[in-house]
Amino acid sequence: MGRGRRGFFDDLIKLPWSVALVVGGIGYAVIRHGVPAFFARQDGPFAQGLANASASLAPLAWMFLAVCALCALAAFANARKRRRLLDTRTGLDSLAAIGWRDFERLVGEAFRRQGYSVEETGLGGADGGIDLILRKGGRATLVQCKQWRREQVPVNIVREMYSLLAHHGAHAVRIATVGGFTQDAARFAHGKPIELIDGATLLAMIRGVQTADRAPGSTPAPAPPPRIEPAFAAATPVIAATPDCPRCGSAMVERTNRRANTIFWGCTTFPACRGTR
Repeated sequence: MGRGRRGFFDDLIKLPWSVALVVGGIGYAVIRHGVPAFFARQDGPFAQGLANASASLAPLAWMFLAVCALCALAAFANARKRRRLLDTRTGLDSLAAIGWRDFERLVGEAFRRQGYSVEETGLGGADGGIDLILRKGGRATLVQCKQWRREQVPVNIVREMYSLLAHHGAHAVRIATVGGFTQDAARFAHGKPIELIDGATLLAMIRGVQTADRAPGSTPAPAPPPRIEPAFAAATPVIAATPDCPRCGSAMVERTNRRANTIFWGCTTFPACRGTR
């Protein structure tokens, strides 16, 4: 399921707690002193009334500062929870034991400790989508998290994520799972800006940042290559040729109708073009 639209204070909670305090201090100064000072230089009775309302704006300024302080406290608590969530993972069983939301936070924290700026987009959910956007060195990477232990991630999931690159102006795709990927998924990702992170690779990455966090200046251990396992009998079939869109002529990508549990081809320029096959 998707997540709802976020507001200003929701976004503030996702930033470092110090940012919330700085925003609160700036907001307090603007409301308490900046607004009256601005209108003091304006003409008209309304402007002069606001200029003389410094005292009456004080409760609003204090309220804004208090809310930002609460956001800072929540951000600090969330950061501490994410750190503990990552530091207590010891194996694949511990990765599979947490909820899917915590799994997304865990993956985000692992990348955050590697120096990435991590945005929890709210575009994903239990049924998939873009869960995280990583930014580092001017490059953006789309991340989808699949907490699947027994089921292999099929090729259509990889195709869907790859089709979102241009739409979001990103440079690469990463898909993290507790289990593995089908051979078709690995073949499709080969030669493309797609990184498939299976359970063993993810666990190695987590252990690497755990070690680096305990010993500042150390280099995380290199992650092993992705594990490719045979596809299950029920794996999604692969259509050999990629057709062109009958409406605009662009390339098409394999998509899944989750309600009908069927596979179809959709235009990669969606939603600009809604051509299907």
